[in-house]
Amino acid sequence: MAPIVISVSHLSKRYGRTVAVEDVSLEVREGEIFGLIGPNGAGKTTTMECVQGHRKADSGTISVLGLDPRRDANQLRQRIGVQHQEAHLQKRIKVWEAVDLWSSLYSRVVDTDALLERLGLTAKRNAWFMTLSGGQKQRLFIALALIHEPDVVFLDELTTGLDPQARRTIWDLVTGIRDRGTTVFLTTHLMEEAERLCDRVAIIEHGKIIEMGTPADLVEKHCPERSVVFTSDGDAVADRLRALPSVQSAMSNGSTHTIRGEGDDFVTDVITFIAGSGLRVRGFRTEFPTLEDVFLKLTGHGIRD
Repeated sequence: MAPIVISVSHLSKRYGRTVAVEDVSLEVREGEIFGLIGPNGAGKTTTMECVQGHRKADSGTISVLGLDPRRDANQLRQRIGVQHQEAHLQKRIKVWEAVDLWSSLYSRVVDTDALLERLGLTAKRNAWFMTLSGGQKQRLFIALALIHEPDVVFLDELTTGLDPQARRTIWDLVTGIRDRGTTVFLTTHLMEEAERLCDRVAIIEHGKIIEMGTPADLVEKHCPERSVVFTSDGDAVADRLRALPSVQSAMSNGSTHTIRGEGDDFVTDVITFIAGSGLRVRGFRTEFPTLEDVFLKLTGHGIRD
């Protein structure tokens, strides 16, 4: 297995009587995209800021690349890249000026022209920050986080507020960061984003980690059921499908039939039944559970409630 680059053990943080993070433990391995996911206010950003050393934890231990984020702050700063959720720049700073300013902060800097080219910002070198679109601003913040070729990069709610096209562009960029060997630790409240990007996730709710694993494993563990919906005329279709061992329920609404079951053979069993019965199917789709379904099952409410 890849070595551990971030280790958090029994981390807690309070603000007065409010418990922001309680007894959080997690590990992030080299070269993976690790996601801390949960609703707004769950404790994601506080946890990340403690790991970065920007906020002091009340209790617990943290190690990043073998360093203590508070004690070894200056040394660690040269090896990590950070994009903050509320990041902002002066309105009239130009892209190249921001890049030059950030470059001056580090002893080791990548080829900034090549970095801007890779992030699709070459044409915006002379543009003021205030004229950039939301997606372009986020790509600039990624560039600033990567300018010194960090070993670990932290991305906090990176695509919040972006349109779907810009969000997918950012997703491709994050995947590219990981593919180049950089470890990515991100927070998000978007389950689709976590499922698309993350090798492993930790679900946090009310400051506590309630589950951790790969997205696929969590779905398989907590929501193994899946559905087949097809449209076909026939007599007693649902009644006949209920006899299949992998089928848990079958309902018909006119000519539309919804079949639910679990197991590797479930979809195959339904298809085999349809073919063997000689049914003429006008529409057919499968529906699989998602991380959002997992969150709903574990907490009793949706991620956006």
